Amino acid sequence: MNKAILTTLFSFTFVVAGIPPAIEVLSKLKVGQPIRLLGPSTHLDKAGTPTMGGIVLILAISISCLISSKGADSSLLFAVLVTAVFGLIGFLDDYVKIVQKSAIPNSRGVTASSLGMTAPHKLVLQVAVALALAVFAAYHPDIGKAIAIPFLNIHFDLGPLFIPFTIIVVVAVVNAVNFTDGLDGLASGVTLIVFMFFLLYALSDGKPSMGTFGASVIGACMGFLVYNFNPAKIIMGDTGSMALGGAVSAISILTRTELFILIAGMLYAIELLSVAIQVSYFKISGGKRVFKMAPIHHHFEILGWKETRIVIVFWIFTAVCVLISMLSININF
Repeated sequence: MNKAILTTLFSFTFVVAGIPPAIEVLSKLKVGQPIRLLGPSTHLDKAGTPTMGGIVLILAISISCLISSKGADSSLLFAVLVTAVFGLIGFLDDYVKIVQKSAIPNSRGVTASSLGMTAPHKLVLQVAVALALAVFAAYHPDIGKAIAIPFLNIHFDLGPLFIPFTIIVVVAVVNAVNFTDGLDGLASGVTLIVFMFFLLYALSDGKPSMGTFGASVIGACMGFLVYNFNPAKIIMGDTGSMALGGAVSAISILTRTELFILIAGMLYAIELLSVAIQVSYFKISGGKRVFKMAPIHHHFEILGWKETRIVIVFWIFTAVCVLISMLSININF
């Protein structure tokens, strides 16, 4: 436990110290957050806020894990690698958005933007990383193809279905976390809380390497919130949200707790489903909508909820889900 605490503190300190110079550099490079014109009008004034802050998150997670890697197994390195590669995919998406700005300025004189990489391009890259993670886990002597079943305290061997199941889980989770990153402090706060479950489970189940990884992510998210809570001084961008999605995927696969994402990370699932439902119903109904806007956090914005209220309510909801997930499995110390 002491190692996990020290890892958390180092990761936190790294981000807190690293964000100010990152803001300065990103501002000089004019790497400002592009805002979709189809989003809430209140978000247009966020355009120009330094983005790609996820770079600092990735560095903090990687360096803190490296420092704490003594005695760790290969799963720690692979979890960091998956996080970094998904962060790279997000970085490419951010880059495309930034270099393809539209010519419509907001009140601060900065422009809104394009949509970024095409969905097929992102999907191909995500599936490739997910496949690598699935194969690694399937043939790792301490992981294998069995997954933990909530509330039953048993493991079920998926056999040949494990790899396709894992790919679906990883791609869904990465995109769900990406959708969740729509309000100041939302994705980083929710992920911090979700990782409390994975950290406690990893330590109680005798997986110190994953405990180290979980601690590094918690510390990084804590540090990022110092600057990302409303009004955000920096935004993680897809660089950060995809990296965090990769981190959630990696720790769940490598601790065999994939199904627990549906409990501890229920908010991720709700955000993803709100988009799927909205898009599907829009096509089927010929233009009608279920929600005012999707993902669902924008629905509450349109209803008149303040951004900070939505974020705090979603944090509380996630904390309750994490408590339920802890009840669904034996966590002993």
